Amino acid sequence: MTDLVVQPDSTRRQRRRFLGFPWTLYRGDPHWIPPLRMDQKELVGYAHHPFYESNRAQTFLATRGGEVCGRIAAIANRAHVEIHQEPRGFFGFFECVDDQEVADRLLDAARAWLAEGGLTSMRGPMSPGINYVVGTLVEGFDSPPTFLMAYNPPYYPRLIEGYGFRKSQDLYAFWANREMLPASMERHWPIAERIIERYDVQVRGLDRSRFRADVEMFLEVYNRSMASHWSFVPMSPAEVRHAAAGLRWLIVPEMAVAAEIDGEPVGAVFCLPDYNPRIKRIDGRLFPLGFLRLLWNKRAIKRVRVLAANVLPEYQLHGIALVLLKELVPMNMDCGCEEVEYSWIAESNAHSRGALEKGGAKRIKTYRIYDLDP
Repeated sequence: MTDLVVQPDSTRRQRRRFLGFPWTLYRGDPHWIPPLRMDQKELVGYAHHPFYESNRAQTFLATRGGEVCGRIAAIANRAHVEIHQEPRGFFGFFECVDDQEVADRLLDAARAWLAEGGLTSMRGPMSPGINYVVGTLVEGFDSPPTFLMAYNPPYYPRLIEGYGFRKSQDLYAFWANREMLPASMERHWPIAERIIERYDVQVRGLDRSRFRADVEMFLEVYNRSMASHWSFVPMSPAEVRHAAAGLRWLIVPEMAVAAEIDGEPVGAVFCLPDYNPRIKRIDGRLFPLGFLRLLWNKRAIKRVRVLAANVLPEYQLHGIALVLLKELVPMNMDCGCEEVEYSWIAESNAHSRGALEKGGAKRIKTYRIYDLDP
C-alpha cells in the first residue's frame, strides 16, 4: 500500500506548494537555476498571462506522507489543435522525485484531464507552449542552462519514457566563443557583402525612440518565419505585446538587428545576455531589489544567448541570415561578449544546424520533446 496522493491544485496553499517544490527538489544541485518567481506564477496560469486568454491548464500536485514529491500541468492549447488538426494536449512544469510510480500517477492525471476535453494524444514538456520553455534535458548535465532554457535531473528521460512516451523531436544548443570568430568571419563575410549588394539589404539595430514597437516587429517576423516549423503555434497579438513589454527591459539594443528590403523587415535576430547567474544570486526574486541586481550593467555579462534568428519564408534561401550575423557579431564583440549559445535549434532544421556546424559551433546540450499517442 502507498499513501501517494495526486490531486488537482485549487487552493492558495496548494499553489504555493506547487510553485515552491523545485527549491526542495534541486537543493544542493549546483547547476539548477531558479525561475523568476513572478514569471513562473503567470506562465503556470496562477496570475494573468495572455497565453491563457484562449488556452486552459490544470495543475496537479503529488504528495506522500504530506510531503510534496511531484507536480505537473496539463495544458489544452486550442490554437495547436486548430492549426495542426490533431487532438493533442500537452504537459509541462513537470518536476518529480526519482520514483516511477509518482511520475506515472502525475502523467495519468494530466492525461485523464486532457482526455475529458477530447485531447487523446499528449506532447511535452512544454511550459506552457512552444514559444516558452520546452523540452527535457537529455544530454549536457555538466553545466547550468542559459537564460530561458530547461534544466532537470538526469533521471527525467527514464521516468517519461518509462510511462510510454517516445521521442518526437530533439532540440539542440550550440556554443561558440570569440576565438572561433576570425576564421568564420574571413570565410563568410565576403559572401554576406555580395548578398547585401545583390538585394539592396538595409541592416539596422533597434530604434531607441520606438523601442517597444521595434521589439513587437521582431516578434512578428518570428511568428511569420516559423509558420512551417515543427509543432509551431504563433504567439497571439496579446502574447506579442506581453513579451515585448518584458523584453524591453532585458534586451541590450546592440544585440538585436533587423534586415529590410524595400523598407520592409524580412529578417531579425536578437540575443539576450545570460541572466541566469544573476537570477541564481537573487533566488528568482525581483522585489524589493532583485530587479536592480538583475538589470544593472547588462553589458558586463560576457555570455549571451541567440534567442531567435528568423527570416521570412520567401527570403530564407537568399542568405539574409548571414547578413544579419555579419552585422550582429561585431556589435556583440564590441559589447565584450566572450561566449555565445545558439538555442534552441530543432533536429529537423537541417539548414540551421548545418550552418552552425560549418561555422565551428559545438553542440553542447540536447533537449527532447516526447509524444504519447493512443
